[in-house]
Amino acid sequence: MFDVVVAGGGPAGAAAALTLARAGRSVLLAAPGGGPLPVGEALPAIARTLLRDLGADHAVPGGGHLPCHTTLSAWGSPLLSAVDGIRNPHGHGWHLDRALFDQRLRRCAEEHGAETVPAPAVRPVHRDRGTWTVALGGRRQRTARCRWLVDATGRRAALATALGARRRMLDRLVALHLTLGPCCPPASDTATLVEAAPDGWWYTAPLPGGRRLLVWYTDADLPGAAPGADPGPFRTRLAGTLHIAARAAPHPFPAEAVPRRASAHTACLDAVHGDGWIVAGDAAIAFDPLSSQGILTALYTGMRAAEAVHAHLAGDPVAMASYATAVADVHIAYLHNRRLFYLYEKRWPSHPFWYRRHTEPAPHPAAFRTPWQAG
Repeated sequence: MFDVVVAGGGPAGAAAALTLARAGRSVLLAAPGGGPLPVGEALPAIARTLLRDLGADHAVPGGGHLPCHTTLSAWGSPLLSAVDGIRNPHGHGWHLDRALFDQRLRRCAEEHGAETVPAPAVRPVHRDRGTWTVALGGRRQRTARCRWLVDATGRRAALATALGARRRMLDRLVALHLTLGPCCPPASDTATLVEAAPDGWWYTAPLPGGRRLLVWYTDADLPGAAPGADPGPFRTRLAGTLHIAARAAPHPFPAEAVPRRASAHTACLDAVHGDGWIVAGDAAIAFDPLSSQGILTALYTGMRAAEAVHAHLAGDPVAMASYATAVADVHIAYLHNRRLFYLYEKRWPSHPFWYRRHTEPAPHPAAFRTPWQAG
């Protein structure tokens, strides 16, 4: 029997498994493997501190990732503004090879004693006298027993919602994304670029191997947001941009390339822990990619959730409530900053995408109190 089963092999799950293994807990990390990777693989420079605290300093260095020295934005104006990493005391950030990054984090957990298994799904079967029995889906069906579950399954929050938690969605933001091939000669630009548009906003960044990521963010119910087999609308909107189109122009479009669609909405759960379970990463709080804090928050909440589980199993009666408070504080700060940044763009106030974000109420801490925080 394991102390903890962690469901999800991304940054949150790997960080939780690593933290628990370093604390001496027996851990099974169930990683789904395969499937599409998240859009916008960026990691800010401050992650160096968090990776050091996790004992995973080598998850980024060692090749495979690109440095990101500058972030450019055309937001509130057609003119570009820049934030240069040279002024950042933590140095530059990275454009990640996400598969490699996640693999290295899981390897760190394994090096400290965590066991990893490929499992497309983890399903709680029953709980008896403080012990879970869970089913691990895959080619070889197996079960495992543990004292605690960590849900790091991403925006689905598959375990927590199966156990009664409810997701709260603030918006319907989606990402339509496409990866362009390498250009010749290779591009030397390593900057991240964001550009606001009448019905959403664009993001582009170089990827390892000379490729380039293009993403258009809009609301799911707005024209052109539906997935389809015709790349024409995507390319037409791209041609209407000032800066994004110029970055994309040297890169060849893949033959018959069709943008893929992914969820990018802001969401949270109404409970981040329950009887024998806890959530971390996007399962707990999913951020708008505009924040550039998704992976960083996944690492942080994965580590903090694991610390809470370790303390709880050791008899700490307030460990879970303390974790819930920490997650709520992060969420409130994020909502405040998100609102301010969207308000800064005032060129298309009557367009539905911007009208919705300009007229939504300011976040209030009481609205995000969980039952154990009220009182």
